[in-house]
Amino acid sequence: MKAAVLRNAGEVPVYGDFDDPQVTEGRELVELVAAGIHPIVRSLAAGTHYGSTHAYPLIPGLDAVARTADGALVYTGFPQAPYGTLAELMAVPTRMRIPLPTGAEPARIAGGLNPGLSSWLVLRERRDALPNQQLGTVLILGATGAAGLLAVQNAFILGADRVIAAGRNPSALERATEYGANTVTLQDNKEATASVLAEALGTEAPSLVLDYVWGAPAEAAFAALGRQGLTEDDADIAFIQIGSMAGAEAAVPAALLRSRHITISGSGAGSVSMQSILAAIPEYMQLIAEGRLDTAVQEFPLSKIEDAWVAAQFGTARVVVVPD
Repeated sequence: MKAAVLRNAGEVPVYGDFDDPQVTEGRELVELVAAGIHPIVRSLAAGTHYGSTHAYPLIPGLDAVARTADGALVYTGFPQAPYGTLAELMAVPTRMRIPLPTGAEPARIAGGLNPGLSSWLVLRERRDALPNQQLGTVLILGATGAAGLLAVQNAFILGADRVIAAGRNPSALERATEYGANTVTLQDNKEATASVLAEALGTEAPSLVLDYVWGAPAEAAFAALGRQGLTEDDADIAFIQIGSMAGAEAAVPAALLRSRHITISGSGAGSVSMQSILAAIPEYMQLIAEGRLDTAVQEFPLSKIEDAWVAAQFGTARVVVVPD
């Protein structure tokens, strides 16, 4: 079969031949309809993600919209290494056979589901855990990528009163404003970023911080969330670490942990149960199909995988690979 073939870490996949996947018990063979090149796809392929196998050659790709043997369109994924979803054929778990809603555009499902679910699951869980089930203020660090912009939209759909979208891309921040968010431009200086974040937050602490960047912006957010005094903190802040585009390390001030009612945890493959992910997929696909979410995608044929791979590094539209 034809596939995107990555020979070594750090290289760009090329269009070439790869052995057809073997169908083992509990799996079925399906055909590619559309597959997104998500940041996790790139980091798994590069060997920098904690889930990387470090075995090459491989076919990148984690999830996809595919066509089954009986002609049904389904959302699926998780082929066994070295196979991925950027290929004409893939052997996927039969339990991950989720039908697309009527009228859904496969490319928008493939491009929007992965980044959108990264915040949808967290936002919904946090909302349901709050005593009044009201999100109040949500702060999003790294709100200018595909996942961040969907997080802005998700927060409002789930009832947030105020969303503060922080990022660097001016045009993406403008889009966040159009969705209803207050925007903050991340600065080159950590102290300056802390200042603008604190100004945007004002006296109302966020109930939830979604962090797609970590590194220095996270440290600036910790500084902005700090407080003085010995009075009891009346806030309840959940800081959820999702991505690390700005760095793998961030220092957490001891004073922040002692002076505020704040929890810091992560959300990702391994910490979120597959059961929770599978349960949320039909609902989120329906939102995309109904046009309630702005899911910008850029399509490339599989034979142009080199161009697609490079394009996936830039812009806010999620790159989606489709058959030739």
